[in-house]
Amino acid sequence: MTKPDWYDFQEEICDYFLALGAEASTNERVQGVRTHHDIDVLIKTRFLGIDLTWVVEAKKWKSKVGKLQVLGLRQIVDDIGADKGFIICSSGFQSGAIDAAENSNVSLLTFDELKDITKGLAESEILKAYKQRIRILDARYWSHTKRIRREYNLRGELFDYPVYFSGATLIMVAEKAIKLAEEKQYPIPLDTGLIKKEGDLSADNFQQLVGWLNSNLNMMDLEIIKAESAMQKNGDFNPTLGHKMDLLK
Repeated sequence: MTKPDWYDFQEEICDYFLALGAEASTNERVQGVRTHHDIDVLIKTRFLGIDLTWVVEAKKWKSKVGKLQVLGLRQIVDDIGADKGFIICSSGFQSGAIDAAENSNVSLLTFDELKDITKGLAESEILKAYKQRIRILDARYWSHTKRIRREYNLRGELFDYPVYFSGATLIMVAEKAIKLAEEKQYPIPLDTGLIKKEGDLSADNFQQLVGWLNSNLNMMDLEIIKAESAMQKNGDFNPTLGHKMDLLK
């Protein structure tokens, strides 16, 4: 049996949010303060450190969405305590609908516009996670003295050029790359100048940057683990985190 267009449309929207790592489901019945509501797509996720609940109405219509649909969604969002509502329609919106959505927590968008908005939020959250990971690696790296880092190949000297590996250099390049990504300044240079490195020397888009960060931060993690394992065998393992602990909070 052929499924109706509206069914495929809401499933496509749901699948998109699932791909972002959100909790998403279709055809949900949600109990509000006053009554229950049938939701096309219900999203529960965490963006920018905040738990969010979004309600999506998927309108695979040939005509434009009107004012009544917007007012209805506003009531649903309010009744179930959702953070935001979206009406997604490829055929556009009547002027009354646009007026009704103004200065409210309901947005009227095409599917492509929805992707653009949520993509930016998702990328921000991903970059935030990488920042935290870099802070952890940075604390571990600097917890060892200069002599120990040098002795166990976690850093080099200028006269060693080219340097085999330097955690400080890798962290510096990674932090600068994230800052450029936040500012959407692609392509992003990624050359550390080290012998030990992973991936390409630049990133033309967010996906390429994520691949580089994964590869190089994993590599740095492994280098620290190898060095610390050797330190323990030799009785040299005596890290001091000090003020770095405050940066991890």
